[in-house]
Amino acid sequence: MEWNAETLQFLSQCFLHTLSPQPEPRRAAESSLAEAADRPNYGLAVLRLVAEPSVDEQIRQAAAVNFKNHLKTRWVPSNDPNASVTFPPILDPEKDQIKTLIVSLMLSSTPRIQSQLSEALAVIGKHDFPKSWPTLLPELISNLQKAAQSSDYASINGILGTANSIFKKFRYQYKTNDLLLDLKYCLDNFAAPLLEIFLKTASLIDSTAAAPGGGPPATLRPLFESQRLCCRIFFSLNFQELPEFFEDHMREWMGEFRKYLTTNYLSLESSSDGLALVDELRAAVCENISLYMEKNEEEFQGYLNEFASAVWSLLTNVSQSSSRDKLAATAMKFLTTVSTSVHHTLFANEGVLPQICQSIVIPNVRLRDEDEELFEMNYIEFIRRDMEGSDLDTRRRIACELLKGIATNYKKQVIDIVSVQIQSLLSSFATNPSANWKDKDCAIYLVVSLATKKAGGTSVSTDLVDVQSFFLSVIVPELQSQDVNAFPMLKAGSLKFFTMFRGLIQKPVAFQLFPDLVRFLGAESNVVHSYAASCIEKLLLVKDEGGKARYTSADITPFVPVLMNNLFNALKFPESEENQYIMKCILRVLAVADISSEVAGPCIVGLTSILNEVCKNPKNPIFNHYLFESVAILVRRACERDTSLISAFEASLFPSLQTILATDVTEFLPYAFQLLAQLVELNKPPISPSYMQIFVLLLTPESWRRSSNVPALVRLLQAFLQKAPHEVNQEGRLNQVLGIFNMLVSSASTDEQGFYVLNTVIENLEYGVLSPYMSNIWNVLFMRLQNNRTVKFQKSLVIFMSLFLVKHGAQNLADTMNAVQANIFLVILEQFWIPNLKLITGAIELKLTAVASTRLICESPVLLDAAAARVWGKMLDSIVTLLSRPEQDRIEEEPEMPDIAENVGYTATFVKLYNAGKKEDDPLTDVKDPKQFLVASLAKLSAFELQGYCFFILVLCICQQQLMHFDIKLKEHTCWWILQLWLLTHLWYHWLAV
Repeated sequence: MEWNAETLQFLSQCFLHTLSPQPEPRRAAESSLAEAADRPNYGLAVLRLVAEPSVDEQIRQAAAVNFKNHLKTRWVPSNDPNASVTFPPILDPEKDQIKTLIVSLMLSSTPRIQSQLSEALAVIGKHDFPKSWPTLLPELISNLQKAAQSSDYASINGILGTANSIFKKFRYQYKTNDLLLDLKYCLDNFAAPLLEIFLKTASLIDSTAAAPGGGPPATLRPLFESQRLCCRIFFSLNFQELPEFFEDHMREWMGEFRKYLTTNYLSLESSSDGLALVDELRAAVCENISLYMEKNEEEFQGYLNEFASAVWSLLTNVSQSSSRDKLAATAMKFLTTVSTSVHHTLFANEGVLPQICQSIVIPNVRLRDEDEELFEMNYIEFIRRDMEGSDLDTRRRIACELLKGIATNYKKQVIDIVSVQIQSLLSSFATNPSANWKDKDCAIYLVVSLATKKAGGTSVSTDLVDVQSFFLSVIVPELQSQDVNAFPMLKAGSLKFFTMFRGLIQKPVAFQLFPDLVRFLGAESNVVHSYAASCIEKLLLVKDEGGKARYTSADITPFVPVLMNNLFNALKFPESEENQYIMKCILRVLAVADISSEVAGPCIVGLTSILNEVCKNPKNPIFNHYLFESVAILVRRACERDTSLISAFEASLFPSLQTILATDVTEFLPYAFQLLAQLVELNKPPISPSYMQIFVLLLTPESWRRSSNVPALVRLLQAFLQKAPHEVNQEGRLNQVLGIFNMLVSSASTDEQGFYVLNTVIENLEYGVLSPYMSNIWNVLFMRLQNNRTVKFQKSLVIFMSLFLVKHGAQNLADTMNAVQANIFLVILEQFWIPNLKLITGAIELKLTAVASTRLICESPVLLDAAAARVWGKMLDSIVTLLSRPEQDRIEEEPEMPDIAENVGYTATFVKLYNAGKKEDDPLTDVKDPKQFLVASLAKLSAFELQGYCFFILVLCICQQQLMHFDIKLKEHTCWWILQLWLLTHLWYHWLAV
């Protein structure tokens, strides 16, 4: 794209129309820009438009945003193979011109454009700085010094903002040689100019603040912003280790840091935005001294006392306004760091701990108006902070973390002080419950937040109170309150306590409150009925010693009709229509309770009604996952118990599933295919015509174009192959199935799915049906083996060959392979089967491959001839190695019911329905233990007349002690000793013969 008047006119018009409120011109302009963005020098042309002073400011700002986004997607080519869209990268000559222009243009731009260009520069710097852009830092330093001479703080802050962006790469990164080399380059060049501008600005602040009235706020604002940016750069450059320059000049830095924590700037702090600016600087200072306290404790200790005093004083004067939350949080984090260090004796002085508790902790733990507003207006965010632990930076949580830190060294003192505070708060509540309910909430929050979680488990404990006594006297009265809508925040706190300490509450006490929990599902507060649902769900997961569930189906089944009714009604409350906590509770109840037909009917109607609604606009992926899991577990458990329900479930579900397929609800297609597979498997042959219509659609290539649908489609195809094997061999359907297998196995990303299809075909069709297709199947597999042999593919191939051998015999396996190429069977056996056999994992897969390999060496004439002598011993060695591995290395355990990740979103990734999963069929139900099978087969083989080579190989195995790898218990079996005796006897006779 050449830069001329026509280009300027074209781009100006396009960016002008992107600001249009009318959709037609806006979309047309966006389309034109997207097309132009693929042309060379587009980014350079947009940057020149931004620099054109004759163009309207709004157009230039829109162009600056476009330029920044253009660099984000095209400066470095995407290496993501799953990316839906790939953009042509910016060429090197254009990159060089952009890097030449951008710094000077950023510095001369208006603030809004400057911020966009600074971000764009940071995008370039992230990839190119410093190695591919060695001129950047010298140019920034030169411009910084020029701007400092004229006190041009618009330019100074622009440069510091850019430096802050490019130096962020040094934070939260592992030390590597490359990273440390880049850091040294930045320190050598920028550390001194940074200190110089920091001290110059500090001097200007002092002189301005000393003027009558504290100085004009307009003058102070850019100065404070400059100091904040210097502090953030300080944090980045000091994050990895203490640089020598900063150690040498620590006094200058620390002196200014302390001043900002102890000085009030009344002219600036009199306005809310001015106070926020000063607080941001103070918060940045607190982060810096916390960093030094954590990583440079020895060098920092000389400044510790004065900073601890300054921070303490600051905290006692910080108001409860939410605008000051960040400052309060960073300040408390600093004190927490000090409390867990070797300098914790600062907290040992008399009166310090009570003062911290009364002046800092309790005021920050108490509910504020902002908390109540969040509780009422945004229940999802409130729960995330309160229940799910995303409140790590809130005042309430950090105040409790401060107490925990102090308790590391002063546990008894903290417990005594906090226990007194809790009793004081409860006494205050008792005097006037209506007016002082926040005191009780504060007491409950202290107990919950200071509880100790056991590592790796869900159980908690506390030394603050006796849990049983506190529960009965403080929590139970709230839970038994007849008005579920009174004091909802107090009810929520009580439910949270019950949930947190559920493992410590005795079953009779907890079970007595179960009807109350069910009742709270009817509370109008979204938080309260969500917490009630979560409490029920978590109670059903409690396990006693030995892993036995504390609450069984017999316990909860009497409550199920009312419980399910209240759960479904709770989903009708405003803003709870897609409440994931309620849906998760529904799922858990359906997994535990006995599902009678009286319960199953209303449940499937309720679930399909919700499904029909969310199909219109899928918004909450977590809720929707639990919804489909609930449908799947209801279908599975109810229909296994009463097969007469299958037709009723199909009548309810089919319209919903057809809607998903017909309207192409992309997010739900994998779920729909898995549910259909589950329904197909529940049916008895012959399959009904409605299912056969789906089968016909399933075999069309169009159905397989979306990669996210492939695992679910394979699952559905397996169900049809298993339930309708005769229909598969009609009307050319087997050809279509094998075409799908060919397509899947040819790609490394789907080859495993291809083997699932092939294995199901082998398992369910007779050899006479398969034999005409075997040459083509082997050709496809051998071609893939030749072109792209991954470990995963080779393991899948071994499993497939083992299954074929078990189902259709070793001779057919060898003959079909050798029909493609003479003697290829022994080649594959030696080069792929034997080396990969020992890598097999999974209980059924291990058993299948071990037994198939054993049959091959002990029962098959294929390996019982002189030509295969060298292969026989190697195969035996691999079998023994496979069976000798520790159980945890060869068995893949499936979790009970995994939780979907809470941060899941709608992506192209397939999400498996645990409760609609395919049951793994064991093709060798007659074989219990593959080790015993191997020993028995070898012993049986000794009864036959063996050729001399077999004897020598077996003796070699004994000499190598390979068979001794077996579990010692195997030696207790008679057949083991028979085998040993047989081998030793043959060794003796052979020695005599020689």
